[in-house]
Amino acid sequence: MAAVVYENATLQYPGASQPAVDDLSLEIGDGELMVLVGPSGCGKSTSLRMLAGLEEVTSGSVRIGVRDVTHLRPKERDVAMVFQNYALYPHMSVADNMAFSLKIAGIGKDDRLARVRDAAGLLGLEDLLDRKPRSLSGGQRQRVAMGRAIVRQPQVFCMDEPLSNLDAKLRVSTRTQIAALQQRLGVTTVYVTHDQVEAMTMGDRVAVLKDGLLQQVDTPLGLYDRPSNLFVAGFIGSPAMNLLSATVAEGVARIGRYEVPVDREAASSSSGPITVGVRPESWRMVDEGTGLPVTVLVIEELGSDAFVYGTCDVEGTPEQIVVRVEARRFLVKGSTIHVSADPHHVHVFDTATGANLAL
Repeated sequence: MAAVVYENATLQYPGASQPAVDDLSLEIGDGELMVLVGPSGCGKSTSLRMLAGLEEVTSGSVRIGVRDVTHLRPKERDVAMVFQNYALYPHMSVADNMAFSLKIAGIGKDDRLARVRDAAGLLGLEDLLDRKPRSLSGGQRQRVAMGRAIVRQPQVFCMDEPLSNLDAKLRVSTRTQIAALQQRLGVTTVYVTHDQVEAMTMGDRVAVLKDGLLQQVDTPLGLYDRPSNLFVAGFIGSPAMNLLSATVAEGVARIGRYEVPVDREAASSSSGPITVGVRPESWRMVDEGTGLPVTVLVIEELGSDAFVYGTCDVEGTPEQIVVRVEARRFLVKGSTIHVSADPHHVHVFDTATGANLAL
């Protein structure tokens, strides 16, 4: 086990107008589960492949522990990869699939069998060792792919969207199992996903990327509560943060003729237009005339609470506003509610730069 360090790591493909990954500097602690998240094409999988040696770094360096592995071949890096499509050999049994890399490495038969049995015990695969991949479910195949990585006892696990082929319910249960297993094994893990809910529920820390650039690294709650810029604010959170265009006047954000209280110090640090960010749960319903009017379109009843999706005709508001309300509030579609927010729970961003003015 070892820490991982990207130091100004850049990868630019020949003929490309800009780098796929641009000047990435990121430290991942020994035993940490770091999640790389972002939209398609942001460079997260490329960053992972740079660590595994499957892509050649254009400039900068990658270190695993005390070793500079920037120019080492993949097999020399002591990294185990878990792919999106599992990449199991269809003609081999589960046990043979798990032991194959050990056999290639010259590990003795008794040692191979012992490692396979240990990994099978961790993953609940003891009764499946003699079966072929075609007779397994998607979740079972994913666990076999995990077992194949575990038996190698690597310094680092690299996981590239390993749950994307599973159905929604199985994906939820499996991500919990992976996080618990990683904590038990204590192996440094770099996990790539486009699903921000998956990132928030699994990672010790989360790194958000956009267009090859690292936007922010923090704990899941740190990203949620203190997004460094507009992109992170809009990307992290489900449903997403409400973002409203506003101007500042006397410490109050004005949206049309309506006001949303904001932190005065943050608001006063911008001389231009600002963007106000409000999480769905930060809205509170108020009396008519004292908050933004929202016309109710859809109500999602979730049992413990509910989400109201509505529209607001006030200039500067987005196409859709989301408000979390108490369950069984019995709101009527087509009716109008009025919402405001506590200034301590309202984010203020510089519209031009996207920077969070409260940080």
